[in-house]
Amino acid sequence: MSEPARPSIVPTAPSIAPKAPQKSFFERATRGSREVLEHIGAISTLLWDTIRATPKRPFEMYQVIYQLEQMGVRSVTIASITAVFVGMVMTVQFAFSLERFGARDYVGRVVGLSITRELAPALTALVVGCRIGAGIAAELGSMAVTEQIDAIHALGADPVKKLVVPRMIACIVLMPILCVFADVLGFAAAMLVAYVQFGTSPSFFYRSGLDSVEMSDFLSGVLKTPFFGAEIALLGCYLGMTTRGGTEGVGKSTTRAVVAISVAVLLSDFFLTKLFISFGPSAG
Repeated sequence: MSEPARPSIVPTAPSIAPKAPQKSFFERATRGSREVLEHIGAISTLLWDTIRATPKRPFEMYQVIYQLEQMGVRSVTIASITAVFVGMVMTVQFAFSLERFGARDYVGRVVGLSITRELAPALTALVVGCRIGAGIAAELGSMAVTEQIDAIHALGADPVKKLVVPRMIACIVLMPILCVFADVLGFAAAMLVAYVQFGTSPSFFYRSGLDSVEMSDFLSGVLKTPFFGAEIALLGCYLGMTTRGGTEGVGKSTTRAVVAISVAVLLSDFFLTKLFISFGPSAG
């Protein structure tokens, strides 16, 4: 009888799938630049569509008022907390720093200029803008993945007119209001800390702050905020309406909205500051 065949103990070479060729740095950079340019083009198209749709009838006044309540009134708390503690921290920092040079009496001047020109508009736009932009991206992203935006198209309505224009108008209107509110609260908190901790008279702090802050300083801060509001609404709406991939895509769009709005506010703040300074009274 023939012996049964013994199993081979010689190991077989494992099957290794060929690896995809890695892209070079130049290819990755080129692809990333192309994607950024595509996003910029799509956002510019959405902005142009929003401008064209704004004067068209019917005017969505109820939606504008509703968005003002949702985005503005409900952001007062976080804007107030931000302004109060920024004013308090600025007072403590400048008081200890200027005391080394015997110039603690100038704290009111420095804090007043810092808050009105830069801190109130920029930090309010960052904190409130991230909250508003994330909410817009999540809301419109949920509508996109559940095909509600496609349904608006199918009914013959314009999604830009229905969804983007009210949010854009509301953001442009509410940001200057929140900025002025932050100016007042921040300066009041700074005056309180200067009196309680350093014994500075509130009347002296108030007069020195107002003497140093001119109308051009106040306007250079407030006039930035409509641009910030437009950026917040535009980026939030764009990232929300282009959401794909279900609930996971909604989460990604929300995260991207926070990052994009933060970067856009900081970049535009620099260029707007340069613009207002160049046209200011000291430009000549």
